[in-house]
Amino acid sequence: MYFCSMSFQQELINWYHLHKRSLPWRDTTDAYVIWLSEIILQQTRVEQGMPYFNKFLAQFPTIADFANATETQVLKLWQGLGYYSRGRNMLYTAHQVRDEYSNVFPMAYDDLIKLKGIGEYTAAAISSFSSNEGRAVVDGNVFRVLSRYFGIATAINSTAGKKEFTQLAQSLILGQEPAVYNQAIMEFGALQCKPKNPDCGTCPLSQNCYALQNKVIDQLPVKIRKMEKRTRYFNYLILKSEGLVAIKLRQAGDIWQHLYDFPLIETLHSFEERPADLLLEIEGKLGTQCQVKSVSKIKHLLTHQIIYVHFFVIDNYIINFSQNTDLKWVSEAELDELPQPKVITEFINNYLIL
Repeated sequence: MYFCSMSFQQELINWYHLHKRSLPWRDTTDAYVIWLSEIILQQTRVEQGMPYFNKFLAQFPTIADFANATETQVLKLWQGLGYYSRGRNMLYTAHQVRDEYSNVFPMAYDDLIKLKGIGEYTAAAISSFSSNEGRAVVDGNVFRVLSRYFGIATAINSTAGKKEFTQLAQSLILGQEPAVYNQAIMEFGALQCKPKNPDCGTCPLSQNCYALQNKVIDQLPVKIRKMEKRTRYFNYLILKSEGLVAIKLRQAGDIWQHLYDFPLIETLHSFEERPADLLLEIEGKLGTQCQVKSVSKIKHLLTHQIIYVHFFVIDNYIINFSQNTDLKWVSEAELDELPQPKVITEFINNYLIL
């Protein structure tokens, strides 16, 4: 049982009306537009996601327009946001809405939860913002506000924690205007009750905040330690010929599915640790007379992986085309139209001259 002053929700809402950011998806009840914003902003800061939201809405003003897109178009627009499965899931969802809902984006939670890429949080957000359905949102910001205010030490990424926080959040939304209350508590977590250095000095909830009164702000919310990251070594081979460069389409079963990158040799060790091993493999693929030049290195961080990326320009190479039918030769203009992982785009912008 949690003690909750009757002013908790009202204080949040009062604060929200004074401090909320002006965001385009807050000026509509169009479920499609809200869906766009919610998917784009998953694991993405508003500042980073805003340009992508604007690009997608301009390119696909309706769900029918989105459903007519190709995967390459969607992934190209998505390029740089990461978690590319989100973009692919969006296209699948657009097809679902076209085929099952006659291009009318659903607003009810029970319909939304059936769509690809829409989980409990996103379904609650869209249903409450578009039709004021009384579903409480529970995202990272909400976890943090509730954990600190009520002093909840149950891990937020545990089954018990998710159940406990969801039940509490749902009890707090009763009697409130769902669209406003949900926006208020999320915005409060994003701007006031921040993960680090929250502004407790001006917080309207400070008097009854468990974490502040007990000096455990930096200890809440509790999260079970994540699994260790996998370390990988990607060695990209840049093969150029008469204004063209060789690229490959990445297949399913690994990161960056259906994006384009360069011919790749993945090794168990860095080039610096075992240069002879990599050079021997390159020569085995491209001929003993090929010339190998290191041009760029970068450390790329993903949620569960650390990738050390090394780019090599190869000259005087020989390609056995019968064994490399998956290679595609493109011009600079053609390359610019294809979706690529962020590390590839950065290399092209900084180094690649055809």
